[in-house]
Amino acid sequence: MDEADEELEHSGPQHSGPLLSKSASSSPSPFRARDFTLFWAAGAVDGLGTCASSLFLPLILLGAGYPAGLAGLVASVALVSGLVVSPVAGVHADRRPRKPMMYVAALTAAGAMGSVFVAVALGHVVLVHVLAAAVVEQAAAAVYGAAASGTIRRLVPPDGYPRAIGYLQARDQAVQIVGPTLGGVLFQLARWVPLLADAVSFLLGAALTKAIRTDLTPAPPGRTDPPPSFVRDLAEGLRFVCAESFLRFVVVWTAGINALLGALYFNAVFASQARGASPSSIGLVLTLAGVGGLLGALAAPWLVRRLRAALIVTGASWAMVPTAAGLAFTSRTWAYGLLLGGVSLIVPSVVVVLQTRALLVTPDRLLARMGTVLGTAGQAVAVLAPVTAGVLVAAYGGRTVALGCAGAFAALALYATARSGLVTGTGEAE
Repeated sequence: MDEADEELEHSGPQHSGPLLSKSASSSPSPFRARDFTLFWAAGAVDGLGTCASSLFLPLILLGAGYPAGLAGLVASVALVSGLVVSPVAGVHADRRPRKPMMYVAALTAAGAMGSVFVAVALGHVVLVHVLAAAVVEQAAAAVYGAAASGTIRRLVPPDGYPRAIGYLQARDQAVQIVGPTLGGVLFQLARWVPLLADAVSFLLGAALTKAIRTDLTPAPPGRTDPPPSFVRDLAEGLRFVCAESFLRFVVVWTAGINALLGALYFNAVFASQARGASPSSIGLVLTLAGVGGLLGALAAPWLVRRLRAALIVTGASWAMVPTAAGLAFTSRTWAYGLLLGGVSLIVPSVVVVLQTRALLVTPDRLLARMGTVLGTAGQAVAVLAPVTAGVLVAAYGGRTVALGCAGAFAALALYATARSGLVTGTGEAE
């Protein structure tokens, strides 16, 4: 048993309440740890490059004369490839040293985007090449994400988990706000500039990852464990998530929230467009939602230190109900943005609580598989949100869809209330 497993054993479910509410208040900032700062910066640079290029890749295909349907197909196939690769990467990340996996994945993504940059700069854009590069980039991102699942456990002590997770969320929210704007500025310089920036960002991310000194190798298998088998290892990760009542709760809550938030976002976009809102006004909706998410992520560690974990989860779940219902009774674009920003403000605190406890209840040798199971479940549902929202808005109207989402949020809040004891390890509602 290594140090990480010893921490798990001594700070497991029975101690998660104090950990989330008191110990974190006296823990030093994770940024005092050199390797956490490198890990945070690698994700920030990588994310900025990806956001700066991904939104404009379809425009490059359209500019090369390909129809919109094929351009959209490239984006969809790339996203699906990431979902397919993620569970496979999770198995390997629990078997092999994780830092080399992250480093090689970043270099692979840099090569893929670099090849597209060269093709665009030379004026030889070929659909098959762009599709292959997008698939490779998404697959590499899935590998990086799987290997990074266990990083927090090694870089910060248990009482620092809430702050570290909150800072990672804030980073990702900031990247989603700044990245598209940066991409637009770069695209105005030349079509290939965002792609060059993406490739360079992957190289910088690889360099920062390689500079991490902490050993991220997963815990070795026990002497009595059977020889490695991909199918058996994959099944073990699924069984672990299914057997842990708390992780089952996380799967249901996360998948539900992802589906409903995606439906609300696209409902707001489609409803605004139907009312004749300008593209800049619709962009304001998404910007306000992103700002809400950033503020929520920055405030999450502070809230987690001062409120009971179960109260955060149940309170946030119920607070989303009137917010979603409010979208049914407004016709102004800025109001859409404020309401969505309110929802985005609420979610990060729950994510900090759930991710912190998930780290505590999961053995080191299963961290990557646990992370990919939870992530894949949430992302697979979110992929369906745009088309579902579009069909429902066209058939029933934006007000009906918003009220339907409010009802679904209420059902999810009831479920969270009934299972709130799982958040603190008591097994019963507080």
